[in-house]
Amino acid sequence: MGPRPLSFVLLLVSYAVASSSSVAIPTTSASAVSSSTPVASSTSSTGATSSISSANISTSGVVTSVSTTSLMTSYLATETGPLTLPISHYSFSPFPTPTLAPDPPIFPATDPLDPPPVSADPVIVPDFAPAWAAAYTKAMSMISNFTIQQKANITTGVGWGNGLCVGNTAAVGDFPGLCLQDSPLGVRDTDFVTSFPAGITTASTWNRALMRARGFAMGQEHRMKGVNVALGPMMNMGRIAQGGRNWEGFGADPFLSGEAAYETILGLQAGGVQATAKHYINNEQEWKRTQESSNVDDRTQHEIYAHPFMRSVMAGVSSVMCSYNLVNDTYACNNNKTLNDIMKREFGFQGFIQSDWSATMDTLGAVAGLDLTMPGDITMGSGTTYFGQNLTDFVLNDTISIQRLDDMATRIIAAWYFLHQDEGYPNATVSSFDLYNPLNQEVNAQSDHYLIVREIGAAGTVLLKNEGALPLCKPKNIVLVGSDAAPPTSGPNEYTDQGGDPSGILAMGWGSGTDNFTYLVSPYEAIQARARVDQTSVFWDFDDWDLAAAGNSVIGMEAAIVFVNSDSGEGYITVDGNAGDRQNLSAWHQGDQLILAVAAQNNNTIVVTNSVGPLIIEPWVDHPNVTAIVWANLGGNEAGNAIADILYGAWNPSGKLPYTIAKSPADYPAQLVTGGTAADILSINYTEGLFIDYRWFDAQNITPRYEFGFGLSYTTFEYSNLAITNIYPAEYAQTDLVQNWEDGGATPIAEGSTTALWLHMPAYKITFDVTNTGALYGGEVPQLYIHHSPSAGEPPSVLKGFTNVVVSPGQTTSASITLSRYDLSIWDVVRQGWAKPEGTMTFSVGASSRDFRLNGTIPA
Repeated sequence: MGPRPLSFVLLLVSYAVASSSSVAIPTTSASAVSSSTPVASSTSSTGATSSISSANISTSGVVTSVSTTSLMTSYLATETGPLTLPISHYSFSPFPTPTLAPDPPIFPATDPLDPPPVSADPVIVPDFAPAWAAAYTKAMSMISNFTIQQKANITTGVGWGNGLCVGNTAAVGDFPGLCLQDSPLGVRDTDFVTSFPAGITTASTWNRALMRARGFAMGQEHRMKGVNVALGPMMNMGRIAQGGRNWEGFGADPFLSGEAAYETILGLQAGGVQATAKHYINNEQEWKRTQESSNVDDRTQHEIYAHPFMRSVMAGVSSVMCSYNLVNDTYACNNNKTLNDIMKREFGFQGFIQSDWSATMDTLGAVAGLDLTMPGDITMGSGTTYFGQNLTDFVLNDTISIQRLDDMATRIIAAWYFLHQDEGYPNATVSSFDLYNPLNQEVNAQSDHYLIVREIGAAGTVLLKNEGALPLCKPKNIVLVGSDAAPPTSGPNEYTDQGGDPSGILAMGWGSGTDNFTYLVSPYEAIQARARVDQTSVFWDFDDWDLAAAGNSVIGMEAAIVFVNSDSGEGYITVDGNAGDRQNLSAWHQGDQLILAVAAQNNNTIVVTNSVGPLIIEPWVDHPNVTAIVWANLGGNEAGNAIADILYGAWNPSGKLPYTIAKSPADYPAQLVTGGTAADILSINYTEGLFIDYRWFDAQNITPRYEFGFGLSYTTFEYSNLAITNIYPAEYAQTDLVQNWEDGGATPIAEGSTTALWLHMPAYKITFDVTNTGALYGGEVPQLYIHHSPSAGEPPSVLKGFTNVVVSPGQTTSASITLSRYDLSIWDVVRQGWAKPEGTMTFSVGASSRDFRLNGTIPA
């Protein structure tokens, strides 16, 4: 099937009928729109393409010269209105099915319940195509006798509050319907579940095994509670340091975020629940999230923001959630370019795309690629829907083809079969809208998951400064200062969705990305327990506001440990003037002043932070009496125990920053955009292009306080013996496309072109040694950064690999990092494919984005 031309222009019209009644829509001239059936690899350069122009992402080149002007001041700019599809006739033609057969060991046929073993240096590319094909066969058989209305019902949630879960679909025939439930860190709105460390903490471990283990444990708990679809993980990029939901995601680098998403999804689905990659795409701030257009060029979209979603597809993710915002003037859930062309065609996504809650904008979102509207109603509780009867009517009058409706229903049911949820899956035992319903307590899903919570909490803690203060060794006396050391005054769930000013330890942010604590261990409790063993005298002052008393309380103490925090969350809750996004990057509760008051009176002041993201710590970071800084992130149930493990050396710090800590907010390349009237659509222009976070700091030669990837240990490491070897492709690996890439050609415009085996299979293996030159057993996270030639237009350094080693004192261990051709490619906006850039590529291996220990060259 050859490519079809883009045959009509989007109009600035409002056309959707917001009614639950039957509506007749006149049809006009015909145009064809294509979507995809299951694909896993590149098949040809003449695959079907979409025939609608849905506010296509700009194909302008990447920004190579960037301004140093501060973007600190928020500004207001408005769009004229969203671009939408006109009423027309939209036929539907599926993409060809994949032809590349699985071939172990590199490309094994994989069932989502049995993924490849986790590896610090993964080289296996799992092939989920056979499992999807089997699921599709069953799904198509199931719907073969369904009526149009039944098929439409499969694609439509039952409405807000009309089921046990936060999202529900009705039973249709032999299909029992779906329970969809938050959150990315646990099972929301129920009892007897674990509160896992947040995504940002998990990313700070830089440890694939822990990422997988967390995902698996969460998947088990969702399954035990009868949840079919877990609404996570979240993988937005943290473009804005103040972004309210950054803590739910995996940091400010696409590679790190992509690997964390990949392992989390493999774990979740191995546990039996369908995973959801969200929020697709460019939902980078909470302010006016439903009325802002993220304007992003094509190369930036592919290399930065789409990458974690691509890795999610490679992990076999069942569902993708489109976001509230507009993308280049078209709503994300109505965007043919991002949904059909990138996600379903280019990535070869085989599952279903669901809307964020009430993010469906019209019935013709189905044409643009939306498969399931959630929670079903137009606005929550409205009782009206864009799908349901309206979708039925659009099919009956041939505005939307029956083939497209079949595709929507098939995708949803196939994902259910894909996870074997037809085989004795538990009934839902959550009651999201009646928390006192005894149903919530019928199943205890916690198991021994507190162990992984505590381990990730410690492994995700980053030691930023240590002048011999840590680890603590049986101090005679210590004092704990600050409310963040304490248990919350009225229990761990003192606010709905954690949406309030924290009165104790901050262990998660607020919003739908939370769950209810079964219990919460504070630093006060954990340190008290250790003090009993060490016979240490412990004192405390949890009042953040009486600075004089805080200063007096630390006089004569062997160590003064100050606990501060900074909170944020989802925009439907405002806390102390923070409407989701943080108003600033300062510690809450006058944390800076509290630290200074303590440091003025004690020469061994240790600072512990629990923060949703970066803080500006310049007021006190260089104070001579601040001897250690422990960046503890958000630790979940076991937050206090994990912090104590770090303070006392039970866990040698190995965490690394997943973002940059700047010296000034103005140093970051993008700022929160505020303002706007109720009717305005804000324009948010991603003018920094590829240069987010550390990439910007490197390109602009801005010195950060602590760079991306930074983290100290209680021991030291040396790197040596660097080598790089070619890994030659096997005969089955589409060697013609490999050679085309080597010769400078781009990937073909084809189904699954970005997720093709030949592009992702191992191409180069970098090996090196790591020696523990200190006195303590510890772990290190070697990181690999690619340096392209200037002509490529890339940032100076780009993370493309990391691994983990643990080494005893005086011992040496070997490590490896494997690179694929994709890792070395850039997105060619003209040829619309991945290509090997011209010029010499070099690389560095080291302990952070600015601490390179070894350097080499990629063979030409």
